[in-house]
Amino acid sequence: MALVGPRQCGKTTLAKRLADQVFDIEQGPDRLAVDLAWPAVVAGPGLTVLDEAQSWPVIFPRLRQAIDADRGRRGRFLLLGSVSPESMTQVSESLAGRLSIVELSPLSMSELMADGAVAKEARDRLWLCGGFPDGGVLAGRRYPRWQLDYLRLLTASDLPTWGLAARPEQTERFTKMLAAVHGQPWNASQLGQSLGVSYHTVNRHLDFLEGAFLCRRLPPWHGNIGKRLVKKPKVYWRDSGLLHALLGIAAMDDLLVRPWVGASWEGFVIEQIIMALSHRDVPYTPFFLRTSDQREIDLVIEFGRRRWAFEIKLSSQPTPRDMEQLVATASLIDAEKCFLVTQTPDVIDGGAKVACDLAWLLAHLETTPL
Repeated sequence: MALVGPRQCGKTTLAKRLADQVFDIEQGPDRLAVDLAWPAVVAGPGLTVLDEAQSWPVIFPRLRQAIDADRGRRGRFLLLGSVSPESMTQVSESLAGRLSIVELSPLSMSELMADGAVAKEARDRLWLCGGFPDGGVLAGRRYPRWQLDYLRLLTASDLPTWGLAARPEQTERFTKMLAAVHGQPWNASQLGQSLGVSYHTVNRHLDFLEGAFLCRRLPPWHGNIGKRLVKKPKVYWRDSGLLHALLGIAAMDDLLVRPWVGASWEGFVIEQIIMALSHRDVPYTPFFLRTSDQREIDLVIEFGRRRWAFEIKLSSQPTPRDMEQLVATASLIDAEKCFLVTQTPDVIDGGAKVACDLAWLLAHLETTPL
């Protein structure tokens, strides 16, 4: 199995609960130890954990050979990585058919709810500071210094190591510009003009940030509904704490007065919904919908041929008109359920039409049959 996710999200901490010994392949001594003891590692009865395995590409052909030599054994190797498999350009062996991939995200609201109800203050702290254990919701006093240092080290060291051919200063500028267009349709040409590079280069930069689990490209829904559809994806920062640190937000009061606060809340809710669904063993695909006449659904989830529609409002007093607009737009794509997600504590459960807050929705997604 490969456990992947952004740096510092808790992969190694989790792995140490599963195995007595974790080899950090980025460190020379651990790499040498694995190299010299490889026959014993392969023959050993326990679980072998290889942290940051993508930093040593030669280990993958060895893994393939070891797995193929005894295909009946399970649970022998756990690989940890901070780069998505699609972005491992130096790894020629994919281990396809031999490896299951699990993504670990920073802490989510669903995980905070596991011990009971989440107070509004805790939810707001998660929204403001993000979910990284060492610098987010569990360590709010380190925000935003931790987030800025985290991004600076990624752009100076990790991203170039993983193959991003750009000066760290240019990558830092790109991350700040990306924060400014959070939740907007992607326009690589516009960002390229501001950076003085081609749109191809901008798209390549985004590929690396997406591969490092920092950003999410939400594709537009496509289908024949008799209306012209927006075809550009939307781009979101996956961790709201990184977004807010880049935008210079130090406190909740400061966040709430910014003109783009709605886009921040929208991205936060979308990520929480996707993380909640990832806990379920049900295939799904996320989209957004926008027509040329400005009819929009913030998030569309497809379960095979079934669709659910989610509209996200930063409001404590949604109106009947909000639900009517959502239902009318959702009917264009034959969505079987509509969720209006707001900050009201009241829940209006009409079966196929639900108005609720985020906590109720996440609990519903965790327990309802999909």
